[in-house]
Formats: sequence, structure tokens, C-alpha cells
Amino acid sequence: MTLSLATESKALRSNVIEPPSGATSSAWTALRIYVGRMREFNRTDWIVYVAWVGLVASLAVVSGTFIWIGARAGGVFPAEAYMVPIGAAVFTLAIAVDTVGHRTIYKEALRGGEALVHHITIVAGIASCVFLCLAYPHRGGFAVPAMVATAVCFLYSLVDEVMHWRRYLTQHSDVVEMWSHVFILLGHGTMMLGWWSWYQQGYAGVPATLSALGL
Repeated sequence: MTLSLATESKALRSNVIEPPSGATSSAWTALRIYVGRMREFNRTDWIVYVAWVGLVASLAVVSGTFIWIGARAGGVFPAEAYMVPIGAAVFTLAIAVDTVGHRTIYKEALRGGEALVHHITIVAGIASCVFLCLAYPHRGGFAVPAMVATAVCFLYSLVDEVMHWRRYLTQHSDVVEMWSHVFILLGHGTMMLGWWSWYQQGYAGVPATLSALGL
């Protein structure tokens, strides 16, 4: 009986697929090479990169600071409110990687339809955030455009994903870019779903924060 169990255990272990010993180091090497292309940036690339990444980073910093001030002032925030700065932070890190490729090896490929899709996504994304902010003092007037802008943003994000996957499958583009898009969707989705849930709960904690800020 003991021999049988030992034999079975050995057989099970033999069927386990071990990860390649260099998988982790290879991933870090690929990431380092991808991000290292920043050395190819010209002045315009740096302006676009800093403006775009800085915009999303500022959303993470501002929303996080707002909640921190409110919590210190006695405001009680739902868990969903904290998803806004957390999601924005993940979003920021992901686009900080993704945009390197956009400004270097994929610059020419993006000059066509993909660039337009990116612009539509960005405009709709910014509009959704602005409308959600305006929905606090004007709940009835801005909720619908905020939802429409959010839906349009995610719709065109999916269109963008189709384009990226087509390029990945047909032209063997960089796997780092594809993984960065996974985290873009995770970060953006966490941020917006958290924000919408916070809005639907009446923006709990916001009155105390505005009072602390003297607004």
C-alpha cells in the first residue's frame, strides 16, 4: 500500500510542468529592453510622454490626496472610493510602459487608425472624469453624459485591443506591450467602476472633505 502511494505520488510529480528556470529573468530583460527605448525619444516624444503619463499620474495623486484630507477631517469613505487612486496608480504605471513603444518602435504603425482610436479613447476618458466630478453638485444634469463618455471610452479601448492583438499575431509585436495593456484595462476598470460605485452611494465623504478645504 505504501509502495503504491509512493509510486502514485512520483507519477503526479512527473506530470507537473515546471516553469523555465530563466522565465523571470527573461521577463525582466524584455521589460528593460522595452523601457530602455526611451533613449530614442526626441524632444516631441518627451513632451507627449510627460504630458500623457503626467495627466493620469496627477489624477492618482489628486484623488488620493483628496481622500486623505477628507479622512483626516472625519469623512467616512466607502471602500470603492479608494479604488479611484489605486486604479489610477496602476493605470499610470501601465501607460508609462506602453507609451514608450508608442513613441518608438510602433510610432509609424500608430499613424493610421490606431492613433485616432487612442485620441477618441483619451477624449472620452477625460470627459467621463470631468462629468463625474460635475455630477456631485449637479447630479441630475451630468450623470447621463458621464455614463455615455465612460461607455464610449471602454468601447474604443476594446477596439484598440483588437488592433493590438491583430498586430501581435500577424507581425509578432512585443509581448511587453500586450501585458501593459492588460494592466491598463485593470487599472482603468478599477478606477472607473470604483468611481461609479462611489457616485451611486452619494459620494460619501466628499462633504467633509470640501468643508475641510473651505469650499
